[in-house]
Amino acid sequence: MSSERLDELRAAVAQEMQHMQAAVDAYDEAAANFLGVNRTDLRCLEILGSQGPVTPSVLGPALGLTTGSVTAMLDRLERLGYLTRSPDPSDRRKVVVRITEEAATKAWELYGPIATEGEAVMAEFGAAELERVRLFLSRSRELYERHLERVRAEPAKQGRRRARG
Repeated sequence: MSSERLDELRAAVAQEMQHMQAAVDAYDEAAANFLGVNRTDLRCLEILGSQGPVTPSVLGPALGLTTGSVTAMLDRLERLGYLTRSPDPSDRRKVVVRITEEAATKAWELYGPIATEGEAVMAEFGAAELERVRLFLSRSRELYERHLERVRAEPAKQGRRRARG
């Protein structure tokens, strides 16, 4: 493959990634609206749905929230019937947060068809191709996580820029 063709292909992949990110972002916004929650609340439900019961101290760092913000979020989601809080059986001083069956069912209604169709898309690729795609996605995620840490580490600069804005 010529270097020119390789450059074109890289540009096309980068463009498709941008389009995919925009589509995922738009879908998540629509899903949050459907559920009557904000995007952080939706992410909380995603964590609870995939990781199972967790403590608020796990949710805070995962969502980039303070203790007070986590409490307010959990209050909102509990009022909506999307989660429950109960004492941790191994340490009664802690609280365990769980997604409700109602929230899990609604999440599956929203994301289940995507998962099902996604399996069909993946069935079109062989093991070697899927391994390369997995590696690409993993490295791309790690790249974003590193830069997220960088951006979160400089909140004072962000605030000063906005104030001047």
